Amino acid sequence: MNFSGLSDIARYIVSDGKGILAADESNPTCTKRFDSINVESTEENRRNYRETLFTAEGMKENIGGTILFDETVRQKARNEKQLTEVILEQGALPGIKVDKGLKPFNNSDIETLTQGLDDLDERCSEYEKLGAKFTKWRAVINIEKGLPSQECIDANMDALAQYAKIAQKNNMVPIVEPEVLMDGEHSAEDCLDATSRSLKSLFAFLDNYNVNIEGTLLKPNMITAGSNHPKQLSEDQVAELTLGCLKEHVPANVPGIAFLSGGQSDIKATHHLDIMNKLGGGPWKLTFSYGRALQQAALKTWLGKEENEKNAQDAFSHRALMNKLAALGKWSSELEE
Repeated sequence: MNFSGLSDIARYIVSDGKGILAADESNPTCTKRFDSINVESTEENRRNYRETLFTAEGMKENIGGTILFDETVRQKARNEKQLTEVILEQGALPGIKVDKGLKPFNNSDIETLTQGLDDLDERCSEYEKLGAKFTKWRAVINIEKGLPSQECIDANMDALAQYAKIAQKNNMVPIVEPEVLMDGEHSAEDCLDATSRSLKSLFAFLDNYNVNIEGTLLKPNMITAGSNHPKQLSEDQVAELTLGCLKEHVPANVPGIAFLSGGQSDIKATHHLDIMNKLGGGPWKLTFSYGRALQQAALKTWLGKEENEKNAQDAFSHRALMNKLAALGKWSSELEE
């Protein structure tokens, strides 16, 4: 695959309904996932599980990019090929998570700031040599009474923009992920307010740092009520509110918006994406960058056993296809039966 620039790479990842497999869980997060199926989180087990996903038939035509963790980008498959090569052979591009997690913002118990800028240039240079074509950095915005503060939003979006500039300097497409968390008792209106403020701030900082927007992808949350709010929105309401927010705040020259699932069930995440595309989408591609919503069925089928790998691949391939159809506005619930 030959690309003439970052915008070509970004467009490829989200072309023809393709989306992104988020397989960048840190080792502690992966341990939690494996604990749920009573599998020990060893380096070999993590490799075997991810290789199972990467070699599934459903990677082809449905997945345009795969986000990896530092451990995975260095690992070889059981046939001694680099996992990055395995991904490329499936027609997807390997990418890498480059942030270093969260620390409290201004000594807050609730608000956080993402870390990782200090040595980012050196790490990006190495990742590019290891074959990564794109990168990801996640900012986390919490909603509580009186929060998020604008100061916290701006600090996180400033960091996201600095990261994006460094990634592009190293010839990789940055995925910018300003995630407003679903956790909590907040209303959908609170989520809309926090998301709108975050996107407005993000694109102002990206402009300030002269980031090439056409060589950038956005990974936002959808507009939902908090997971503990008594009044949850219908799928149509989520789609309409989310689409309205994006049209107001996201420039038309962003090549693609790849949603995070953020704790939604796999079917609900697919359904929301499908409605947005059936409503006409926007000037950008609207697709998926799901972790659990792509992997959960496969993980529960795999159970750490080699004899389950084919069935786990089938479960993953089904979800990948369903989400591609949703990204094209062609999904229906009957296809899940």
